[in-house]
Amino acid sequence: MYRSHNCGELNATHINTEVTLSGWVQKSRDKGFMNWVDLRDRYGITQLMFDESRSDKTVFELAKTLGREFVIQVKGMVIEREAKNKNIPTGEIEILVTEMTILNASITPPFTIEDETDGGEDIRMKYRYLDIRRNPVKNSLLFRHKVAMEVRKYLSDLDFCEVETPYLIKSTPEGARDFVVPSRMNEGQFYALPQSPQTFKQLLMVGGMDKYFQIVKCFRDEDLRADRQPEFTQIDCEMAFVEQEDILNVFEGLTRHLLKEIKGIEVEKFPRITYDYAMRTYGNDKPDIRFGMEFGELNEYAKHKDFPVFNAAELVVAIAVPGVGEYSRKEIDALIEWVKRPQVGASGMVYVKCNEDGTYKSSVDKFYDQGDLSNWAKVTGAKAGDMIFVLSGPADKTRAQLSALRMELATRLGLRNPAEFAPLWVIDFPLLEFDEESGRYHAMHHPFTSPKPEDMHLLETDPKSVRANAYDMVLNGNEIGGGSIRIHDKATQALMFKYLGFTEEEARNQFGFLMDAFQFGAPPHGGLAFGLDRLVAILGGQETIRDFIAFPKNNSGRDVMIDAPSSIDESQLKELHIQLDLK
Repeated sequence: MYRSHNCGELNATHINTEVTLSGWVQKSRDKGFMNWVDLRDRYGITQLMFDESRSDKTVFELAKTLGREFVIQVKGMVIEREAKNKNIPTGEIEILVTEMTILNASITPPFTIEDETDGGEDIRMKYRYLDIRRNPVKNSLLFRHKVAMEVRKYLSDLDFCEVETPYLIKSTPEGARDFVVPSRMNEGQFYALPQSPQTFKQLLMVGGMDKYFQIVKCFRDEDLRADRQPEFTQIDCEMAFVEQEDILNVFEGLTRHLLKEIKGIEVEKFPRITYDYAMRTYGNDKPDIRFGMEFGELNEYAKHKDFPVFNAAELVVAIAVPGVGEYSRKEIDALIEWVKRPQVGASGMVYVKCNEDGTYKSSVDKFYDQGDLSNWAKVTGAKAGDMIFVLSGPADKTRAQLSALRMELATRLGLRNPAEFAPLWVIDFPLLEFDEESGRYHAMHHPFTSPKPEDMHLLETDPKSVRANAYDMVLNGNEIGGGSIRIHDKATQALMFKYLGFTEEEARNQFGFLMDAFQFGAPPHGGLAFGLDRLVAILGGQETIRDFIAFPKNNSGRDVMIDAPSSIDESQLKELHIQLDLK
């Protein structure tokens, strides 16, 4: 056998035990007459000792040839360590090596395989298999495994059944571009990789499976960022004979279970806010509620004076930032420049200092008196020592700009504590949103989302006011899951397709299989999908998802380790009847 124990389990109880270990050489320290080697595997590090007076001469000399990342097997006796290391579980012992075999030599790695490495992200992505040997990445993957196992345990205990759905499917519009796969056996035709198993999980409900889940890969050909990958993993779930309340209770329970089992944190019932409240109070539909700085709308208190910027604006809105009333003019000007960046897009910003003596000093003192500024403080909840920042302009854009500022200031002020968790539900989303470019309505979630029954009559006269029977779970300013009650009858689904601008022929061509299924007694059903990558990253205290994915893509969607995507051979193109036009 290659090993009797792993490199993380030996301790003082094993002294005078003969053991066999295998692993990688972390580092070695040659003192001439004595040589120490740190041997590493997934489980930890054990110190090896080669003693000129006690070790076999051949073994002692062989130890001097070891380099970083050599793979070796050793046999020896567990002895008490003189200079103990309290920082590692094996720090009380070491192995006096009697036999050693070099299983595989290694060239010098391109970066140090240590917690704090000298390798930049690009080089570590290229040699990802080496990066995985480092504790931060290794532990992130083990953490992901733990979360996934807890998900499976919780759902299985509630009688959910894990069912696999196909990866080669029909292209259907779900909000992003599909990845397509040519079919050699069906000339000129293509599969699509699923953006989600949406229609299949609905068909499983028609099939009577009642409670389904799947930890499943999904694919979207869209622009990338730190928390987005072209292939990602969902915890995909669906239930039959349920209403919205049933689903919220089940998956709030799952999230509470994960917070307790993974983080040791007890969370009471999650707050619920409407989409409209979220947008008006925080400027986005995934608010971070670990801190305040809620929006205060100032139209009533800012448009009565001769200040043309506010008078011409659709919305004047502000936040009170705690404890920054002593910001210098230089610091304030830097923030004004920050909101004027193209990524935020504000044209400027007004500020009000809330002095300790109860007076106010603003950048618009020429137009507003102390009474006006006091009203602004009341609306925003500002106190002495705080600063009020005010933006104005078109309502939707201005809220988005102030939301960006709110999050930036919270980050700078250390208010986004990764060890604190603040989940909530956002409900009552609009069913439809109008797209100026195409000149028609699109489903805010997907075409199978059910309208609120009490809003059905508005579809004909006021479609923008129809609320969806949909919900998102938000954790620390990130949407970690979303879903809806589905349409389960053919007539309502056909009506939905009509308002989304589908002709009967288009709807039939793309979704005929689902419409047909609804004729055979489809039950009321609904579900939710969590983004596993994002959920794991947040539980792990990180913003980026890459370190929780074994082999991630970069921001260009490339796997630089295997050099994909790549060109394919001309003969393959010919076999698939594909001709490239790269002009």
